[in-house]
Amino acid sequence: MELTKFGHACVRLEKEGRRLVIDPGGLTGPAALDGADAVLVTHEHFDHFSEEALRRAAAARPGLRIWTNSRVARRLDGLGDRVVTTGDGDAFGVAGFDVQVHGTWHAVIHPDVPRIPNIGFLVDRSLFHPGDALTVPATPVGTLLPVHAPWSTVGDLIDYVREVAPRTAYAVHDGALNDVGTTMVEGFLGERGPGIPARYRRLAPGASVRIE
Repeated sequence: MELTKFGHACVRLEKEGRRLVIDPGGLTGPAALDGADAVLVTHEHFDHFSEEALRRAAAARPGLRIWTNSRVARRLDGLGDRVVTTGDGDAFGVAGFDVQVHGTWHAVIHPDVPRIPNIGFLVDRSLFHPGDALTVPATPVGTLLPVHAPWSTVGDLIDYVREVAPRTAYAVHDGALNDVGTTMVEGFLGERGPGIPARYRRLAPGASVRIE
């Protein structure tokens, strides 16, 4: 399948003419949902979920279906059975892709900030998008999309990639970093860092790579 990054946390997967989009949010360009057959949403934060964009896409594509947690599903009231609530341990097929759901909660931001539900998606037993969490699936992962966020440190990311142990890691959720920040993270997770069991690359918005 082909992976294309669309601004910050959103990626689109394409295989055999079918398109699966994960986390189209408020920082995502509208082209991400063009031709989408299905959408996965990890949680309700604006940079991962845009109600307006999803309702617009659903109106344009009657066959579009959306899988997400119960909190996001309530925000999409009125779309009927086109929105499917899912959670940790579920597995399903969508648009020609096999999807497993892992995780329950968003990472802790601060003890005074209430946690919200967050689910991660493992697609075709290969690529894992954790949303805003450091969830470790209980199954091998070939490609990991580790997130940089205000609640994480570079040390957290190093430990996370080491624990998941993918073959390849592509950076997402880096919209809050300037060029200096992305270079610093790449230095620590790349060959000059302390070492992770994966080849690390940052994808520029709009860039595509082949996922085996």
